[in-house]
Amino acid sequence: MTTNAISLNLATTRQVWGFKDAVEGCLRAGITAISPWRDQVAAIGLEEAARIVGANDLRVTGLCRGGMFPAETAQGRQRQIEDNRRAIDEAAALRADCLVLVVGGLPGASKDLAGARGMVSEGIAAMLPHAKACGIKLAIEPLHPMYAADRACVNTLDQALDICEMLGPEVGVAIDVYHVWWDPRLAQAIARAGRLKRIFAHHICDWLVPTTDMLLDRGMMGDGVIDLPCIRKMIEDAGFFGPQEVEIFSRENWWKRDGDEVLAVIKERVATVC
Repeated sequence: MTTNAISLNLATTRQVWGFKDAVEGCLRAGITAISPWRDQVAAIGLEEAARIVGANDLRVTGLCRGGMFPAETAQGRQRQIEDNRRAIDEAAALRADCLVLVVGGLPGASKDLAGARGMVSEGIAAMLPHAKACGIKLAIEPLHPMYAADRACVNTLDQALDICEMLGPEVGVAIDVYHVWWDPRLAQAIARAGRLKRIFAHHICDWLVPTTDMLLDRGMMGDGVIDLPCIRKMIEDAGFFGPQEVEIFSRENWWKRDGDEVLAVIKERVATVC
């Protein structure tokens, strides 16, 4: 497997590298695809980030992130839609393949999960005309059910695909193995996404046993229990052959290591494990 098959989600090295350093590290490692976060782009400036992307002919497999649609008030929901429109502008400036959407959880003290999902659909519909005008695809990233209350009330690929089918071909999914590996309908859902041509991104890491932090203890590929080759085969059988985007939140391990070391391990694991 070549380094063209790898994209580095810049969260993976966020504690040791900013945007420019991460790009330079990727280029040293022969990796030519990245997926930055909006705060990392803001820290260096959108214009400079776009210049670096263009000067190095980088592929931006996604911009993280838009979303967070549910809110307690109509004004709060409108503020989120406006922020998402700004995120679309940023994704367009970076020529990103998609804007990744982490859709948001229950607003305030609400217990109405179905209502929150309705706000998500309405929010995406409201930003969709701007996304179409800018040529940016929107990738819903379903998150593991442990995040349903606070981060994402869309928790399975099927739930995300229901929204995609309702809104049209510009709305698809980012399949993050950390969030979907457990789903007993995963194979059928990935096949469905393929038939609909809605797979816009594929994120990889591993699920550690034990997991000591629900957000910040992801594993390097091969260190956990996810059958990565099996899921990748499902995704390729469904027609997606884009880079595998490595996204590892690891406060006590990988975030403390030298960035070049992290990239060397990523390349070895993608070649031998994924």
